[in-house]
Amino acid sequence: ARAVTAEPQMSRLIDRLPAVRGRYREHVPLNQFTWFRVGGPADIVFRPADEADLIAFLRAKPGDVPVTVIGVGSNILVRDGGIEGVVVRLGGSFAEIDIDGLDVSAGAGALDTNVALTCADAGVAGLEFLIGVPGTIGGALRMNAGAYGGDMEGVTMGAVAVDPAGGLHELNHAALDFCYRQSGLAEDWIFLSAQLRGVAGKPQEISARIDRIREMRAAAQPIRTKTGGSTFANPHGPNAGPKAWQLIHEAGCRGMSVGGAAVSDKHSNFLVNTGSATADDIERLGKTIRARVAERTGVTLQWEIRRIGRARLRPKGRNQGVAAQ
Repeated sequence: ARAVTAEPQMSRLIDRLPAVRGRYREHVPLNQFTWFRVGGPADIVFRPADEADLIAFLRAKPGDVPVTVIGVGSNILVRDGGIEGVVVRLGGSFAEIDIDGLDVSAGAGALDTNVALTCADAGVAGLEFLIGVPGTIGGALRMNAGAYGGDMEGVTMGAVAVDPAGGLHELNHAALDFCYRQSGLAEDWIFLSAQLRGVAGKPQEISARIDRIREMRAAAQPIRTKTGGSTFANPHGPNAGPKAWQLIHEAGCRGMSVGGAAVSDKHSNFLVNTGSATADDIERLGKTIRARVAERTGVTLQWEIRRIGRARLRPKGRNQGVAAQ
């Protein structure tokens, strides 16, 4: 008789990862981190202790293990199947903010709002727009975030980043290759910090501008709902034409919904989770809007929300169509 041998047991991903001073967690639901409150689990979430810990991890990890960085989850849509490999979350020492005169050093994990407020207290003007940018400095660098007349390109002197192999790089302004709502840095590089520069101002006047931006944002955007910020980038260039929200409104998309995802009544370029949405609902609604705008206006909108992770097949019988008011 032929001997029967047991199949070798698949090794856990966490057992293949290098020792770190930070913390690994397995099978972490990512809906707790994203503003949409949707998304499947991460295979592993890694919170490095500091820059040296992150660099050592990248240099020692197996080459076939993908790495994804998530900040506070404000401008991303994590798909329902979750994220393969290791999700890196930067906190602690990555959130430090230091000011020397008009020069501001901010870690990639620093909240944009905290940078704006810290600069206001120090009499550094020109970064007030960050109060209207949800997220962290790392994400703001990645997408050349901007609002209310300012953007990262206008205030960034340089940045520090690490490549996938753990190589450390100091990048000047030109190397960041900023353009509208994006930087030219490779997607698999990780920002560690930014060097910003403002102009001299009076703390009271800077704080007053911050308050005005807050008021305008609260009046125009659904900031107290489960949303991911602007869904599509505004068309730009010399012949840009209407903004994204206007194109969406003109195409008759106001009031549209898919499952638990809907177009905000307050701002047409914001999609919201009304309470029961899946990531698939939100993405399908976005794709439907994009197709309808292209059909009715001739403009192809570009996603501003970053969609990441694995799709999960919809169960049979769940084929929620698009509804309109």
